[in-house]
Amino acid sequence: MGITTLALYAAMAVLMVDAALEMATISSMVYWLHYRAGKAFEIDYNLGSFSLHGKPVGLLTNQGHTSNGAAGTAFVAVGLGGILALWSRSRGKHGKRFYHFWLVMTVLSMLLSLAALIYTFLLTNNHAGQTINIALASGLHNEPYPNYVSYPLDLWTPENWLDAVSQLDIARSSDRNDIKSHLDVMKLWRWNLIPLFILGMIVCGLAVMDAFGRRKEMQDKRAMNGYGAEAKRMST
Repeated sequence: MGITTLALYAAMAVLMVDAALEMATISSMVYWLHYRAGKAFEIDYNLGSFSLHGKPVGLLTNQGHTSNGAAGTAFVAVGLGGILALWSRSRGKHGKRFYHFWLVMTVLSMLLSLAALIYTFLLTNNHAGQTINIALASGLHNEPYPNYVSYPLDLWTPENWLDAVSQLDIARSSDRNDIKSHLDVMKLWRWNLIPLFILGMIVCGLAVMDAFGRRKEMQDKRAMNGYGAEAKRMST
């Protein structure tokens, strides 16, 4: 096994760990949005308080689905698939076909990670700095689920929304701490898209280098076998 192949295995292992982290943090966000943000937060306002539903009407989620898909593709198709592809590439034509398919997938996975990175950062930056109209929010007469009234203005990513909520006077310190911790998780998976893309690019580059190196090795081997056969024929 050559040094490029060893480096490829190591890079795939790191990519799988990073992809697992990405999927875990996104799953944590989704769980929290469903089971905690689906309720309400008590906000102090004008010597009283009001209930703000934890999710606005215009909550944007496609960037999370795209990023989760990019991480899942990297983990399964590139990581697990790569282990199988490198093992099977010398075991018949079906193994070679799967290996070539995997090489294509390393490129597609890298491009998907790049698309998720660009899309998520552009969407987050486009809605950065938005604030909640507290006068409007306090007059929504929100009731417990299922009779809740969500905040109706603007479009929000989960990260932008929680950032805006955290700027309000939240009545319970436990809710404020909960929001802060999950806001950190959302920032983590967004920024983790950068190493996910870089690692995908490294794996793709090493896979191509390994493929060309193996091809040259096979060509040299066939040339040597041909030379040996010719020399043997000439000797007889």
